[in-house]
Amino acid sequence: MKYYISDLHLGHANVLNFDNRPFSTLEEMEETIVKNWNAVVTDNDDVYILGDVVWKNSYWETIKNLKGRKHLVKGNHDKLSAEAKACFVSINDYEEIKDGNTPVILSHFPIASWNRMTHGSVHLYGHVHNSWEMTVLDGPKAAFEKHFEMPYLAFNVGCMLSYMDYTPRTLEEIMEGAKDGNVHSR
Repeated sequence: MKYYISDLHLGHANVLNFDNRPFSTLEEMEETIVKNWNAVVTDNDDVYILGDVVWKNSYWETIKNLKGRKHLVKGNHDKLSAEAKACFVSINDYEEIKDGNTPVILSHFPIASWNRMTHGSVHLYGHVHNSWEMTVLDGPKAAFEKHFEMPYLAFNVGCMLSYMDYTPRTLEEIMEGAKDGNVHSR
């Protein structure tokens, strides 16, 4: 199974406020992420983390304790020491994979136009938080859907979003959750 998530920001105190994350401490956030992650991911699953994993190097130990084969698509805050690199089976700036028959374009940053977007490929990204940035793709989305009369398949997988709920999600869960705003629990 493949899962996706972004912007864990472990060890980043300011993220609690600027994302309005529902935690009183970083430790509470970390415990929730670890509990949620290990409840759905097995050691045989692949998890694509779309950047901004940790803020302080001491948190790489937490990443080692998360189940699954972890793939990093680097974000702007990812400073990778040898210890950090050892946590991942792959590290890339950008990646194109297949999830079943669906081409998936992975980037930490939102991309307005991506490879095979008119042929059903899906773009997953992070980086934008609970701010004006969340609307960065609204213009391209409206223009694309009007011109092509098909859905614009770009989805933010930031862990703080309601449909992500600090839990790695499958592509199907992300697409359904983003569409209806529901959190998909197992």
